Amino acid sequence: MTAPSPLLSQTADQMRDQLAASPQAAAALIRAGADAGLPEAQALYGQILLDGQGVVADPAEAFRQFGLAAASGHVMAINMVGRCHEKGWGTPVDPVAAAACYRRAAQAGLDWGMYNWGSALGLGAGVAKDEQAALGWFQKAAALGHAKSINFLGAFHEEGCLLPRDRTRAAQCYRIAAEGGDFRGQFNHARLLADAGDIAAATHWMQTAATSATPAFRTMMRDHLAASPHAALRALADTL
Repeated sequence: MTAPSPLLSQTADQMRDQLAASPQAAAALIRAGADAGLPEAQALYGQILLDGQGVVADPAEAFRQFGLAAASGHVMAINMVGRCHEKGWGTPVDPVAAAACYRRAAQAGLDWGMYNWGSALGLGAGVAKDEQAALGWFQKAAALGHAKSINFLGAFHEEGCLLPRDRTRAAQCYRIAAEGGDFRGQFNHARLLADAGDIAAATHWMQTAATSATPAFRTMMRDHLAASPHAALRALADTL
């Protein structure tokens, strides 16, 4: 008789803690759970394979593992199948398939699914463009505390696009998104702090944003800071 996987008694957070402490050992343990047919382990092993954390990166196998978990109704795995279709990770780019996955994940109540489905609707990526519907999904995700969606609402308020122009509300959204860990929210929060003259706080949040921003976004940040009227922020541009 086959011994039950040790993962049967672990939560998803416990699996992630083990992965952080010992990537190779944890990846092997999580793979055992995936091979045993545990959807949570399949979803996490798919992410491990995508990131190359404790294993050699294998996008095609990551896509397969996400698909196995998604077939069992694992909502985050459904969302990740969508990401693979959107980005071409282990499968050809297919925006229509991506949008369909995001819609399923959103309707199942996943905040990331709501955000990705809202983004697809807003861009018309794989689905007919519908900015009002996109706004509704961002608002639903924001109500669940989704930082990236909250940042989007801030941008809508700042620009007066889809929502009434309200700089105070925009600043509130950016602060919440920044504190929630979204690097775009951190940049926007810093930008409005600088406009208000709080250069020390703006510097802190610019530095924080740079730690997790994509290379392209860091380049944009440097260009923005280099044009700042504040000498301290211009100097910061060279350090990012």
